[in-house]
Amino acid sequence: MEHPQAATAPDPADETLARLRRLDTCAVSDALDTLGLDGATTGVRPLWDVRVPVVGRARTVTAGPRESGRPAQHIAAAAIEAAGEGDVLVIANGGRLDVSCFGGILTLSATRRGIGGVVIDGACRDIAESEEHGFPVFGRAVVPVSARGRIVQLAMEEPVPFAGVTVHPGDVVLADRNGVVFVPAQEVGRVVALAERIAAREEGMAEAVRSGQPVTEVMHDSRFPTAEEASA
Repeated sequence: MEHPQAATAPDPADETLARLRRLDTCAVSDALDTLGLDGATTGVRPLWDVRVPVVGRARTVTAGPRESGRPAQHIAAAAIEAAGEGDVLVIANGGRLDVSCFGGILTLSATRRGIGGVVIDGACRDIAESEEHGFPVFGRAVVPVSARGRIVQLAMEEPVPFAGVTVHPGDVVLADRNGVVFVPAQEVGRVVALAERIAAREEGMAEAVRSGQPVTEVMHDSRFPTAEEASA
């Protein structure tokens, strides 16, 4: 006699990422601030009109000037092959604006692998191809200048400095029209829970303004969650 297959229990990590997807980077940045955690970046933005938030686990890549005359892997190619569906490529290039470290062929390959997007502390090119494929790209600039002969991949799956934040492989990335934030893997549950409370409280504040309350009262510091409340 065949037995019905048991239902697979939901993965708590997947549920947490789904909750994060319903938030924005502003609420998450506020939660990180309240908890005394680094993670919010500045200067990195969507490089085409990306409307859907990007959420996923970080696959880190370090780019930089060639350190020897030996052949080197193309930036991010191996990371794309190693990434899982929904992962987000995180390319650290020191904020350089004079050379691209991500382009059209990488976009095509990443799209076929189901990668969720790429965030770059630096520049990219071929942005029209990224938009055509619906592949989210966040960075500092779009330039036509190739990486070839200028920069190479130095490392992958190692901690990287990214716009003032240290990002570890497996940390969670949230990128939207406000910018990019990173949440340490071990803090995701705590940060998401607090960000949800912040978002709910701000919606209550907005409703108070709509009902006619003075914004001087609505925006008082006492209306925002504190670190003590977050730990309660």
